[in-house]
Amino acid sequence: MNKIISFPHISYYYIPIRYIIRNITKCEILIPESNSLNTVSIGAKYSPNDVCMPFKYNLGNYINALNRGANFLIQAGGGCRYGYYAELQEQILKELGYNFKFINLIKNNHISIIKLYNEAKKINNKLLFIEYVFYLIKGFLIIVFMDKTHKYIRENQALSINPKEYKKAFQILKIAYSKDKLSILKIIKIYINSKKALKSIPKKQNNNNIKILIIGELYTLMDSTANNNLENILIDSGSIIYRYTDLTYLLFKKKFARTKILKTSRKYLKYTLGADGAESIAHAIEHCKKGIDGIIHIKSYGCVPEINAIPILSQISKDYNVPIMYLSYDGENNIANIDTKIEAFYDMINEKNKKNNTYF
Repeated sequence: MNKIISFPHISYYYIPIRYIIRNITKCEILIPESNSLNTVSIGAKYSPNDVCMPFKYNLGNYINALNRGANFLIQAGGGCRYGYYAELQEQILKELGYNFKFINLIKNNHISIIKLYNEAKKINNKLLFIEYVFYLIKGFLIIVFMDKTHKYIRENQALSINPKEYKKAFQILKIAYSKDKLSILKIIKIYINSKKALKSIPKKQNNNNIKILIIGELYTLMDSTANNNLENILIDSGSIIYRYTDLTYLLFKKKFARTKILKTSRKYLKYTLGADGAESIAHAIEHCKKGIDGIIHIKSYGCVPEINAIPILSQISKDYNVPIMYLSYDGENNIANIDTKIEAFYDMINEKNKKNNTYF
């Protein structure tokens, strides 16, 4: 039986994840269809009512993959109750009658690269540890460079004379990184060329764009379907977007940032709130001090750490006189509804800016 491996779909990260898994297992990789309302609808049908949206998206991804022929599934989510989803997801899928092997890469509620190696070795017994590390490094480089590129786009696309060129450049980057065989030199070269292409796009002379910080629950932040394409809506409205939660942060920076986060937030909390709740508060404070125009806090429905952060964020909004908007996604929000909320939010920002400029 051919081994066909699949995993949950989230943002553009399916590209480096596919690269790593494909090269260390030498198996066929089946990427689930891009997330959609249909994905979450299928997942929600078989999920407990009180689980958060990432669970439902993941389950929808798995069902889609199994229906298309996958027989190996990988789960690697951790950090909050997300880290305990694997067992329940496997049980639900087995009860639905699917025949597959479920690989859970979580240990102590965090992804384990040793566990990944051991599981890959079972599938590809010729895999050497040094070879595994080599592909892991290359996959991590792709993650870092894609995140750097997307960060530049969020912060600069609204300043451009031709914003469509940014989307085109990122699409070229995604295609280039989707190859099975990539040397480290090639990975670096693709990023450098992409950066040059983006920096060559002409910008407007005048810059009075509204600056928005987006904070909240990691899955909803990173996946455009889960947040109803929020970032693109804001950018198309002329806003500069700041967002720090990405896979680079979660894999390499977060564990070193805890002391700084608590120090920044000490006026409002003494302990972390679980998941990224404390990060949401720290980033809000940092950007309020830098003069951000507004903050948007987003989460999936029922995300407990971010619910705990909301009262503190409301106080921060008052203390620094910075408007804040809360969006909670349940998989059924529509674009028109989001547009209406964003329009009201911009009105709040413009009204505040008018008052601030009254005496100048």
